[in-house]
Amino acid sequence: MAYYFKGAQILAPYTIVSNQPIYETDSVSLAKQRASQGVQRWEISFDTLATGDNEADLLLGVIENLATADTMVMPQLPSVEKGTDASTNLTLTLGAAAGDTSARVTSDGFVKKGAFFKFSNHTKLYMLTSEIEVSESVDLSTGVVTRTDLEQSFTFFPALKTAVTTAHTMDTGADAQLSYYRDIDNQVGITFKDGILSSTGSVSLTEAIV
Repeated sequence: MAYYFKGAQILAPYTIVSNQPIYETDSVSLAKQRASQGVQRWEISFDTLATGDNEADLLLGVIENLATADTMVMPQLPSVEKGTDASTNLTLTLGAAAGDTSARVTSDGFVKKGAFFKFSNHTKLYMLTSEIEVSESVDLSTGVVTRTDLEQSFTFFPALKTAVTTAHTMDTGADAQLSYYRDIDNQVGITFKDGILSSTGSVSLTEAIV
């Protein structure tokens, strides 16, 4: 699956970073002590394949609405994308409280560990830290594959920001939308050479935490 930013295809390699501030001090005995405030956000940077068809969108993406958050489909890890076969919305069968790192779902497909997803009631993006799968059986005489939906627990990172209930879903695939701000510390325009778009520069996005 190809991923796009403002109509331009995202090129590999791209960088995905988990920003989770952890503070470290050394005691008099040189024992290390670490503390975290329990907050986290995703950051992503990439180059794009620009064409004459999307140059206007790219330039507008650099200069417009920098104070407001936008959304895009979160690029999945290639190995995760190839191993995932599931509907985009999985039904939660057990609620979870803020701070939890597990929930329960009924799955009609496979979702690989490492997949990015979100819950339907808030914008925070999470990463699956365990597999979600279904049971399959094959009729050897016909080759027909029968799937049995499984209700199972799954774990994720980071800890849940907002409580979820069985009225909500776990959204994967194209519904795993990253809510982001464009990084204004490295703002670049687009470069033309002899009237031809030659460079769009690197794009850096920071997850919008609300």
